[in-house]
Amino acid sequence: MAEEFSESLTPPVSPFAADSQCDLAATQPPCFCCFEAKDDHTEALSSEGYLGRGSLKRLLLRLDPAPTGFETDTVELFGFPWVTETALVESTKLLFGLFRQTFYKLETLVQSSSHDFGQAGNLHCESENLRQQCVSFLQYVKVFLHRYLEPSLDAAHSHPYEQLEQQFPSALLEELFGITLLTGRLKDLPAGVQSAFSMQNHGKIFPPSWHLLHLHLDIHWSVLEILHVLGHRMQSQVVYAHQFVNLTGENLTDTSLFEEHLCSLLCDLTGLAMGKYSKVRPTEMLSSNPFHCLCTKELWVLLMYLLEYRNKVLRTQSFWSYMNSLLKPLVTGQPPSEHFGGLPTHCKDPLGFTWWLLTHLAMLGQYSRNGTVQNEKHFGDNWTFVEGLLKMTCNPKGGLAEEQVRMHVHCCLSLSLLWEPSTAAVSTLWEYYSKNLNASFTVPWLGVSGLGTLCKTPLALLEQARSCCSPSALRSPGHTQLYRSANSFLIFLRVLALCLGQDRAGGAPQRQIKGRIYSKFSSKKMQELSEGGLMNFLLLFLVVARQVELEDVANRACELLDVLPSNCPPAHRTLVWRGQLSLLLLFQERGLDVGAQASWLASSFNKTAKEFYDKTTEVSRRLALWGPLGSYLEGVAEVFETSASLSLSEEKLLNEGFDWLLPACRQSELNSVLSFLQIVLAQLRRVHQRSVQSAPTPAWAPAAASVIKERHLAVASALWVHFFPFLRSLRLSQTPPAQLADAAAGFTLLAFDQPGSAPQDLQPNPVQSTMQFFGWDDMVHSLLVTRYLPHLLQNSELVSSLSCGPRGAAPCSAQGLSVRAWIRCVLQQHLHKNPDGTESKTARAVGEQLCELTRLVLRLPEVDSILQRAGLPSTAARGEPTSALEMFVKAIGTVYSGLQLLSERSAMVTRALDYIGDILKYMKPYVVNKNQEGMQLAYRAVGCIVKHWSPLLATSKAQQLLFGIVNSLLLPPKLPQQDKALRDSLPLYLQGLSVASSISQSQGACVKQQLRSVIHRYLEHFLPPSPSLGIIANHPVLLGACETAPTARGVALRRTILEVLCENFLLFKSHAPPPRLASVLMFLLELLRRNSDTDVSLLTLSLPSLLRCLMLVSEPIVRKTSTDALQLVVERCAAASTERPCELMITVLRSFVEENVGVYDRQVYGVLETVAVLDPTVVQALIPNMTLSLRNAEHKRGLGKNIALRGAYMKLLSLLGQSGQAEITSLEGD
Repeated sequence: MAEEFSESLTPPVSPFAADSQCDLAATQPPCFCCFEAKDDHTEALSSEGYLGRGSLKRLLLRLDPAPTGFETDTVELFGFPWVTETALVESTKLLFGLFRQTFYKLETLVQSSSHDFGQAGNLHCESENLRQQCVSFLQYVKVFLHRYLEPSLDAAHSHPYEQLEQQFPSALLEELFGITLLTGRLKDLPAGVQSAFSMQNHGKIFPPSWHLLHLHLDIHWSVLEILHVLGHRMQSQVVYAHQFVNLTGENLTDTSLFEEHLCSLLCDLTGLAMGKYSKVRPTEMLSSNPFHCLCTKELWVLLMYLLEYRNKVLRTQSFWSYMNSLLKPLVTGQPPSEHFGGLPTHCKDPLGFTWWLLTHLAMLGQYSRNGTVQNEKHFGDNWTFVEGLLKMTCNPKGGLAEEQVRMHVHCCLSLSLLWEPSTAAVSTLWEYYSKNLNASFTVPWLGVSGLGTLCKTPLALLEQARSCCSPSALRSPGHTQLYRSANSFLIFLRVLALCLGQDRAGGAPQRQIKGRIYSKFSSKKMQELSEGGLMNFLLLFLVVARQVELEDVANRACELLDVLPSNCPPAHRTLVWRGQLSLLLLFQERGLDVGAQASWLASSFNKTAKEFYDKTTEVSRRLALWGPLGSYLEGVAEVFETSASLSLSEEKLLNEGFDWLLPACRQSELNSVLSFLQIVLAQLRRVHQRSVQSAPTPAWAPAAASVIKERHLAVASALWVHFFPFLRSLRLSQTPPAQLADAAAGFTLLAFDQPGSAPQDLQPNPVQSTMQFFGWDDMVHSLLVTRYLPHLLQNSELVSSLSCGPRGAAPCSAQGLSVRAWIRCVLQQHLHKNPDGTESKTARAVGEQLCELTRLVLRLPEVDSILQRAGLPSTAARGEPTSALEMFVKAIGTVYSGLQLLSERSAMVTRALDYIGDILKYMKPYVVNKNQEGMQLAYRAVGCIVKHWSPLLATSKAQQLLFGIVNSLLLPPKLPQQDKALRDSLPLYLQGLSVASSISQSQGACVKQQLRSVIHRYLEHFLPPSPSLGIIANHPVLLGACETAPTARGVALRRTILEVLCENFLLFKSHAPPPRLASVLMFLLELLRRNSDTDVSLLTLSLPSLLRCLMLVSEPIVRKTSTDALQLVVERCAAASTERPCELMITVLRSFVEENVGVYDRQVYGVLETVAVLDPTVVQALIPNMTLSLRNAEHKRGLGKNIALRGAYMKLLSLLGQSGQAEITSLEGD
C-alpha cells in the first residue's frame, strides 16, 4: 500500500484538512434496508431505500445522485481522506482494493460471528460500519462519474492526470467486473447468508449475515447503476476493458458487462422466487409474493424502471422482453439461453410459477418512482407472452386440473385489472370453457369452500353475475381470496366482463366476443348441457347481458333455452326458470318492460302446473316437479320485491297456472304458495300506496300516472282471479294453514286500497264482505280468526272506515261483529287442547294470537267508548283474554244501568245481544268433548253475563236469551256432569237471576220460578248426605247468597233461598224429619251467620222450621244446630225491632203454640223455655194465650187439672219474671 501512495499524483493533504473536513453528506447514502419498512398492508417500501430517497428518480432524470453530498474538497473513504475531484482517477485500483478489503472484513465477520447475544450489539455496529463504508464508496463513484467524468476526444495528453483520466473508464470497467467476480451471484451465496432474507426485525439489531446479504444487493444494483451512468457520461461511446482484453483475448465492454450482470441478477432473483414458490399453496397465490424481503421487491422495481427507461431512450430490450426470454424456456422445457444460465433445474410447476411470478411483477408496476403504490399504469403490458401461457393452460393435452387452471385464470384476472383486458386472452379462455361447460370446476381438497356459491334464487344468480361484472380491487381480500370462493369459470366471467366493459370505439371487440359466444351454442350443444353446464350457461349470458345489449342477449338466451326438450329433468327446468327470472330482474333494473319474458315463463309454468295437478302423475314425479314450481314462486316473489313501481307487466307472472297449482298442493307446499302470495300482496300495497302518496301528477304527464294505476289494477285483478277463490274454499277447514289468515288479511287490505279490483260478488263493500268470510262467520276456525283480525284491527285507517262505513244488510256494526268474533274465540280457546288436557301446537298458537286480538279489540273506538263510560280507561293493561272479557261484560252492564232514556237502553240491549251472538252455540263443542277447562271458562263467562247484565236480560228483547241460558245450562233434563264448572259459576247465575226476577215486568213470575227451581236443584245437588262444615261452607248456593254488607239484591236472593229451604228441605211429614236435616240446618246456620241481615221478616222465615226441629227431633247435632240458628234469629230480631217485644216474632210463636200445644204440650213448653232464655219478652206476650190453651186442653180432657202439664207450664213461667210469677199464682188458685 505504501507503493500505491508513493506513486499517487494527488497533492499532499493540508495540515488543516482535518479541521475543515465536513461530513460525507447530511445523511447516509441510500441503501437497501427493510427494517424500517412499514406495515405490509400499506405495500410501501423503505423510506431509506433507493426509491424512497429519490435515487432512482435522479438516475432517470440524469441528475446528481447526491446533490448535497461530497461537496467538500476532500472526502473520507475507508478511513482515509481523499481529494474529491481526483481520487477516483488517480487511485482507482487502491480505492477498489480498499473496497475489497472492507468486503472481506465483513465476510470474515460473518464466518467468525457466534450466537452470543452479549456480542450482538457490537457485531451489528461493526457490520453496519463496514457496509456503510462500501455503500458510501459506491455512492462516491456515482457522484464522481456524474460530476467529473467527461469523454476524451483528443488522444494526445501531456499531463499525467489527463492520461489517467483517459484510461479511467476502461479501468473502472475492469474494477466493476472484478467486483462482480468478488461478490459472485446471489444464488451462490452460502445458505447461512441467504437465511437472512427471512430474518425478522428485533430492535434493529441484526447479525453480520444480514448486513452482508443486503450489501450484496447494494453492490448488484450499484454496478448496474454505475454502468448506466458510465454509458450516459461517455455519450454512448463503447468502453472497453483493455487490460482484460489483452490478458484474456475476450471482449469486455460496458454494454456487455451490463447485459451479463443484468441477466445474472434477473436469473438469480427468479431462482430465489422459485425457491419460495415451492412453499406456496394455490390458495395463497396472490397473498404470498415472490419477494423474500422488501429489499428484493425494491430491487425488482428498480430493475423494471431502469430497463423501461433504457428501452425508451436507448432502444434496448424492455423489462418484459428480458423476462420473457428468461421464462419461456422454463415453461416450454427448452434449454435456457447462455445469458440466463444458472436457473434451478427443478421446479414443481413451471407454468404455475411463471403465472405467479409474472402477476406479482406486473403488480410492481403500480409503484411510482418514489416507492409508493399508485393506481396508475407505469409500464406496458405483456399480453403477448401471457396469451401464450393461456394457450398452454387451456391446451387439452396439458391435462391441467381445476386447481391449476383456477390459479392461472386468477392470475389472468389480476393482469386484466392491471392492464387493459385482452380480447385474444378472453377468446382463448372461451375456447377452453366452451368445451368444458359441463365440468364441475371443483378442487377436492378445498372442501365446501371450493364448491363456489350455490345460487338458489334468481336474485342470487343475478348477484353472482353482478359480482362477476364488478370484480374486487386488486389488493383487496375479496380478490386475493377469490381462489377459495369462486371456481375458474366464475373467475373467467370476471375477465370476460372486464373485456366487454372496455370503452372501445365502435364496439368491435364486444361484437367479436359476443359472436364467438353465440357461435358455440347449437341445439345439440344445449341438449348436452348438464345441470352444472346449464348453470354456467345462464351465468355466462347474464354477464354478457349486463355488459352489452340486454335485449339482444336475452332474446338469444330464450331462443337457446327453447331448444331444450319439454321433458327435460325438473332440475333443468328449475335452472331455466331461475335464469329467465334473473334476466327479467335485469330488465326490471333497467326499467324495461318484462312482458315478453314473463309470457314465455308463464306458458312454461302453466304446463308444469297442469302436470303437477294431473291425477295420473306419479307421486315421485310430482315431488320432483315441485322443485321448479317452488323455484318459480321464490323467483317471482323476488321480482315483485325488487320492483319499484310494478308497472312493467309483472302481472303476467300471476297466471292461470296457479289455478292448477293451488288445489294440488300438500300442506308444506301450500304454505310456500301462501308465503309467496303474502309477499306479492304486501309489495303491491306498498307500491300502490307510495304512488298514491307521492307528489301530485304534473298536468303535462297525466298519462304516466294513469298507466301505473292500470298496471296496479292488473296485478290486483290477477291476484283476485287466481288466488282468492281457493282461499275462500279453505276458510271453513277445521285444520286451516296458519298462513291462510295472513293471505286473507292481505286481500282484505288490498280491497281497502283498491276496492274496484275486487270481484263482483264482493261488491259493493269488498272489505266487509271479505271480513265476513274470514273473520265474522261463526263457522270459521278460531285459529284463523285470531290470526286474521289482528292484521286488520291494527290498521287505523281501516278501523276508521269500518266505524263510519255503510253496513248494508248487516245486523250490527263492523266493530260489533269483530267483538262478537273475539268473544267466540275467547270462549272456545280451550277447544284445541289435546285429549289428555295438554296444550297442543294449535292451542298455543290460538292463545298467543288471542292475546294480540284482545289488545286490539279493546282499542276499537266502540269498545273504548264503553270502557270509558264505565270508568275503565282503555290505557290499562288488559292482556289476558278471559279477564278482558269479564271486564268488558261488566262495563256493558255498568253503562246500561246508567242509561236513563228508553231509546238508549233499547239500543244498548240490541248492541249487547249482537256482541255475544249465539253464545250458547259457542259452548256446545265443550259439552260434546267433555272439556272440563273449556266448560269452566264458558260457564263462568255466561255467568258473568247473567250477573252483570241482569237488568238488561230482564227486558223483553233479551228474556229469550235468559230463558235459554237457564234451560240449557242450569236446568237441563239431565243434570250435567260439570260439577266444577257449576260449583264455581253458580253464584253468578243466582245473583243475576235474582235481580232479573225482581226487575222483569212481563215475565217476572216465570223468572222467579226458574230461580227457585235452580236453587232447589243445586241446593240438593251439592248438599252432603252428612253434615260437613268444610263442604257446606263452600256450597255454591251459600256463596252466592253471602255478602259483607246487606243489599236489597242480596236480601231478595236470601229470601228466595230461605223460602225454598223451608218449603222443600225443612218440611216434616207427620213426625218424620226431612232427609239430611242436619246438613240442611248447618247450611241454614251458615247462611244466617255469614250475613248481617236485620230484616225481621227475612229472619223469621226460618223460625217455624227451627221451632219444629227443636220440638220433634232429639238428635243432638240437630238440636244443637237448631238451637244455634234459633239463637241467631231471636237475638237479631230483638236487636232489629224498634218496639220491644218483636211483634212479628210473637205472631210466629203464637201460631206455633196454637198449632202444637194440644198435641205436643210438653215439647212446646220446652222449646219456649229456650226462647225465653234468649228473649223473655216475646214469651211473656204469649202468657194469656198459653194459659187459655192449657185450660181448654184440660176442659177438653174432662179429668180436671193436668198436674204434669201444669208443672211443665209453670216451669216455663218461672223463667218469665214477675209476669210469670203472677200467672203461677193465678194457676195455683184454680
